[in-house]
Amino acid sequence: MSNSKRAAGRKAAERVQSGQIVGLGTGSTVFYTLERLGERVRDDGLELRGIPTSTDTESKAREFGIPLMTLDELEGRIDLTIDGADEINADFHMIKGGGGALLREKVVASLSREVTIIVHAEKVVADLGAAFPLPVELVPFARTPVRRALQALGAEPLLRVDQHGNPFLTDNGNEILDCAFEGGIADPAALSLALAGIPGVVESGLFLDLCDHLVIGLADGGIEERSRAQPARN
Repeated sequence: MSNSKRAAGRKAAERVQSGQIVGLGTGSTVFYTLERLGERVRDDGLELRGIPTSTDTESKAREFGIPLMTLDELEGRIDLTIDGADEINADFHMIKGGGGALLREKVVASLSREVTIIVHAEKVVADLGAAFPLPVELVPFARTPVRRALQALGAEPLLRVDQHGNPFLTDNGNEILDCAFEGGIADPAALSLALAGIPGVVESGLFLDLCDHLVIGLADGGIEERSRAQPARN
């Protein structure tokens, strides 16, 4: 699997052009994108400014020598965001948030002219949520009522905990309920809308219409690329 992640991550880094503002996703596959971007900055004189989606990505990007900026410094749009996904289907709809950075990832993706998603082949699925639980970020104060509302939607929510057994906290100080749906998510758009209407929910890991280009790492180290035809985001 590491070969497929490396192939996808490094291939996506070649899509970055000098002078671009680049959203930098979070996760083990994105690590290889950061590695390659650092090489291009050092060896090829690539000029870019990256906007990290997590403190972990920020730290790694600095180690690789990638120049960074914040959203406060952004004027206009992000040129390209490269990120991973926990699942993606044929409609390019995704579940993200396994690394806990779903809120910042969605903000950055929504501000991007183009989003390239990098995955290994096992993450391309027929039905979202059949194998991977949907992360839902929430304010700790509202944990119990949010849990009940999620159960009313057919979910089996499980509080994410850290290695010490304490509630996992995102970079934003929020908690995550990982929601299993028996048989998968039948209507991602309807579920996304319902989740957004629950007081106390900050964001969900459903990423709909936020992928333009897909880079799939294959087990033999090769890659497959797919693009989705749609009007460009302004």
